[in-house]
Order: sequence, then C-alpha cells, then structure tokens
Amino acid sequence: MGLFERYLSVWVLLSILAGIFLGTQFTAVFAIIAGIEFAHVNIVVAILIWFMIYPMMIQVDFSALKNVGKKPKGLIMTLVINWLIKPFTMAALGWLFFEGLFADWVSPEDAQQYIAGMILLGVAPCTAMVFIWSQLTKGDANYTLVQVSVNDVIMIFAFAPIAGWLLGVSNIEVPWTTLLLSTLLYVVLPLVAGILTRLIIFARCAGQETQGNHLGEQKLAAFVGTLKPWSIIGLLATVILLFGFQAHTILQQPQTIFLIAIPLLIQTYGIFAIAYGWAYLWRLPHSIAAPACMISTSNFFELAVAVAISVFGLHSGAALATVVGVLVEVPVMLSLVALVNRTRPLFDKRAA
Repeated sequence: MGLFERYLSVWVLLSILAGIFLGTQFTAVFAIIAGIEFAHVNIVVAILIWFMIYPMMIQVDFSALKNVGKKPKGLIMTLVINWLIKPFTMAALGWLFFEGLFADWVSPEDAQQYIAGMILLGVAPCTAMVFIWSQLTKGDANYTLVQVSVNDVIMIFAFAPIAGWLLGVSNIEVPWTTLLLSTLLYVVLPLVAGILTRLIIFARCAGQETQGNHLGEQKLAAFVGTLKPWSIIGLLATVILLFGFQAHTILQQPQTIFLIAIPLLIQTYGIFAIAYGWAYLWRLPHSIAAPACMISTSNFFELAVAVAISVFGLHSGAALATVVGVLVEVPVMLSLVALVNRTRPLFDKRAA
C-alpha cells in the first residue's frame, strides 16, 4: 500500500477542513461551480469523478470471468452479501438511526437525505480498494480479480433497480431518469472505456510478445501508474468541493458528521462479522476467505458520491453522507485487515 492509500483518511480529513475553510471564504466561487451542470449532472464534479473511476476500471479484467466456476463458495458468499444482504442492512440502519434514535437531532428532510446516501453506499460494492485489501491479507489475487469482475457485471444491471427500490421504500422521491443516467455515466461508460483501454494496450504489445502476456501487463500497469496522481486529485478535489458547498451547514451543525458515522461503522463491522463467520463455517481457505470478506465489507464510495451528487445535488445531505463514508471506510478496513491477518491460524487449522 502506497503513502496515499495508507493515509487516505488523513488526506480526506485535510481536504474536508480545506473545503470548509474555502467554502466560507469564497462562497461566490463555489456557487458558480455548482451552477455548471447539464441534466442535473455537475460537469466539474463529473470530470473529477471520472478521474477517480477510470483508472480503477482499467484494472478489471473480464477475461477472468472464464474462471467463475472455480472455487465457487467464496464467490457465492460475496454475491449473496453484496446484493441480498448489505443494501438492506444499510437501509435498515438508516431507518433505525435517522427515523428513530436520532429523530430528535435531525429534521425529517435531512434524515431522508442521510438515509439516501447510506443506501447508495450499501448498493455499491467495492471495485478498486479491494485489490489493496486482498494484497495486505495475502489473498488469492486471481480470485479477487474474478470477484471484482463478476460484481461489476452485476452492478451494471442491479445498482439502479435496488437503489431505486430502497429509496422508494424510504419515501424518498426517485428521479429514475437521473439515476439511470448516473449508472450509465459512472458504471457502464467507465467499464467500457476500461475494456477498450486494455484491448488497445494488449493489441499494441501483440507483436512483441517475447514474454507471453507479461509485456502487456507491464504496459498496463505503467499506464495506470501515470493516471494514479489524477485519480488522487479527483478524489481530494471532489471532497473539497462537497464540503465547500456545505461549509455553512456543517459549521452550524458539526455533530452531523458524527451522527452519520455511527451507523456506517456498525454496518461495516456487522457485515464483516457475517462474512468472516460464514467463511469460517464453510471452511474456506484463508487466501479465499480474506478477499471475499474484504469485497463484501467495503464500498465503491466513488460511485456512491457521484450518484448522490447527480440525483440529490451537490448541497444535499445524501452527498455529505457518502463522503463521510470515505472518511470512515479506510481506518475501519485497515483494522479489519489486521484482524484477518491475526486470525489466519484459525482458518489454516480448520482447513487442515
């Protein structure tokens, strides 16, 4: 894990503080940026989020789908948790806290927005960071690639329907055209762009294959490396903009971030407990259980942020909730990585 990934929460926190400061000092500038939109999609934020998502999608190899039938237990567990459990537990926690326990501290309108942001986080399984979690837990890299590829295919078809249904159940008005447009813009098109990029790079290396496929992989890794700074800029600039847009609201209600973080923490540790316990009972090898649990637990927060902005607006509580998800996820996931590594002997002993 590089310096940026290891201290992602620190960079995000600094960006939050910078956004709040700039938002209070340059209100007119942020108002101009907020007005640059088309079909409810803010152009500036859309460009920044593409900087984040595109490099991640290049790393997804759909040729790995041919291995989908190998070691099916880990994949089955991941798919069940990602698509049949996690979205619904996230929505349930949102209802429990913001329509119940926290009802006296937030307005009904704000509560709906925070629930919406949580739902979008819950419906977006991790695509990029899971490769890092898998590496840190010595997971099977090829198996991780299969899981990510399968989840991305499902996300194309399942993200909008599940998110729309849960938002509707929560009595949140769903602009379906905008939701579908967001799925196209932030899932389908980046995936297609990633596939085309891989094909072009490998095609250019086809006549030089003195090293099998290694030359293509090296060129691909080098290209992704050149894009990485832009991905970092995209993430941090998006955070600065989001908190700049909401600076005055946050300063008036600083407890909001803390309130949003509580159910997100419970969701993350709770889903991990389900996944890790299931993997143990199913006698999965630790190299399979580790990445399976990581992808089940973490979220594709870049997608959630993008869709929240498109559907509910830059100034919305939904957008704020998804950005709090960025702040919460990395330190929590690092703590889970440590737990997974410490408990490796339990899986090895059970598999023996």
